[in-house]
Amino acid sequence: MNDHTVFFPPRCRQCGLDTRLESNVKSAMSVQVLAAKMAEVELKDVPGKELTPESPLTPKADDKGMVENEPKATSATTPTMEPMVKTGDTSPGFLTPNTKMPQASAMKRTDPQQNGGEAFVNRDGTVAEAPRLKKIQFADQKQEFNKRPTKIGRRSLSRSISQSSTDSYGSAASYTDSSDDETSPRDKQQKNSKGNGDFCIKNIKQADFGRREIEIAEQEMPALMALRKRAQGEKPLAGAKVVGCTHITAQTAVLMETLTALGAQCRWAACNIYSTQNEVAAALAEGGFSVFAWKGESEDDFWWCIDRCVNLEGWQPNMILDDGGDLTHWIYKKYPNMFKKIKGIVEESVTGVHRLYQLSKAGKLCVPAMNVNDSVTKQKFDNLYCCRESILDGLKRTTDVMFGGKQVVVCGYGEVGKGCCAALKAMGSIVYVTEIDPICALQACMDGFRLVKLNEVIRQVDIVITCTGNKNVVVREYLDRMKNGCIVCNMGHSNTEIDVASLRTPELTWERVRSQVDHVIWPDGKRIVLLAEGRLLNLSCSTVPTFVLSITATTQALALIELYNAPEGRYKQDVYLLPKKMDEYVASLHLPTFDAHLTELSDEQAKYLGLNKNGPFKPNYYR
Repeated sequence: MNDHTVFFPPRCRQCGLDTRLESNVKSAMSVQVLAAKMAEVELKDVPGKELTPESPLTPKADDKGMVENEPKATSATTPTMEPMVKTGDTSPGFLTPNTKMPQASAMKRTDPQQNGGEAFVNRDGTVAEAPRLKKIQFADQKQEFNKRPTKIGRRSLSRSISQSSTDSYGSAASYTDSSDDETSPRDKQQKNSKGNGDFCIKNIKQADFGRREIEIAEQEMPALMALRKRAQGEKPLAGAKVVGCTHITAQTAVLMETLTALGAQCRWAACNIYSTQNEVAAALAEGGFSVFAWKGESEDDFWWCIDRCVNLEGWQPNMILDDGGDLTHWIYKKYPNMFKKIKGIVEESVTGVHRLYQLSKAGKLCVPAMNVNDSVTKQKFDNLYCCRESILDGLKRTTDVMFGGKQVVVCGYGEVGKGCCAALKAMGSIVYVTEIDPICALQACMDGFRLVKLNEVIRQVDIVITCTGNKNVVVREYLDRMKNGCIVCNMGHSNTEIDVASLRTPELTWERVRSQVDHVIWPDGKRIVLLAEGRLLNLSCSTVPTFVLSITATTQALALIELYNAPEGRYKQDVYLLPKKMDEYVASLHLPTFDAHLTELSDEQAKYLGLNKNGPFKPNYYR
């Protein structure tokens, strides 16, 4: 058998490959072999140095059918040669059988004394040197190489690589440049264009990016913009000094600017160390807001920012807008005299509301508080519809996982759990549910989900999602029993649902593979994929639908207006639900977006139902 025999795989024959193609290839190979042999024979007679041919065929320098950049011989004698492929030939670069071979070919060789320079041997035996080709080198190529660290730890290297790779994903819609210096914002002295430095953020230079983010968010927040327009002349929050602790995103910025337009003064910190959009914080600082937050804060930074937000000489807050209860807890513990002068608290999370009820039960809540979390507009829209979309976004951005056929256990079947389960089921996942409440458990069963205990399925599931608002839902025992590659994440507000602290032991290795994605590796090689270190997945690793946040933000704004303007005695030192009339008003402000038209009750119908024609249409206990 010949070494140059060409074989075609059977599938090519089955696909109907033209037999002429095979013939052309064989002919081309034969021609090249023949040319090589002829060249070897002729090189024996060439005097001088022994030459090593690199190519059996060298094209004519000015041949239009060949590559334009082929080097030209400098000798006066130019070898003649027929073109390998004629102009207009549609064959895929193969020689045709009737290609005319030259009697003697110009050969190319490499002279080691000339640092790899190429030369050509003509028919008469003369050697012609080809012009050297300059290599193109980009200006920053060498510079970038020199920038690379010579010594770097494994964890640091993986973090730097993962950061650059995830910047393209736009995690949490952040424009934060991975090349930013690692100097803590606490050690920086920054001022905005007006000379104001009462803020602490990552980089004030990102303000222009943040302003565009805010402008985009305004388009999807019609109710807040309508509220801003309607109440701007009345200034219902004139004199209000609002201290806030929420996720600092473009949507929150629209809320803050609305509160300011309604007359309030605002100082703000972040309720989550990973959810801050640095460019939005920069835009707020440039706009004159006192903002203390940046993405990737440490625990110490987190409490420092809250304290800076609250502790300003000569500034006494009278309203609190909280998400999680950390700000309320800090003021209550550190500044009890300040806490007593607060006129009202608005809380939007399960965890924060739970803390407020604990204070109220113990008789330590000395100010009225509004439970926004249990308002219908928050429960039915933010918790359900927002999480239904953002759970998939967060998992895709961080893991690129395919959901079809995956076994997923969702811990908790409240509104957040319902949204997560609905989304995963629609994507083809096999979904299990754990629940302590018989009513929610029955809902899960009626919706087609299998109700289980976590220890029954922990060995087989591919993804574990917590959304209970509780603590120690997934403990070390369950983490040890998980399968290799299991994804673990949290959709509840607090970071207490997954026992992350139990994973920080010497026998386990943490490997940062992507921003907000850690592989926790056991001694036997098993690893789990932990997202956002057990913190809120959607706001830490992705974004949430702006329109849904418009509903929640409008509810918060109305709750602040209600508490601030309520006459003495209307609200006592307790926790209250938002009046249903306000819930319905928030919903009505969003209906024009869908070109929706409400049906009105007739007088007879309203009398029959015992309702006012203009609402409220549900009792206060309705959820």
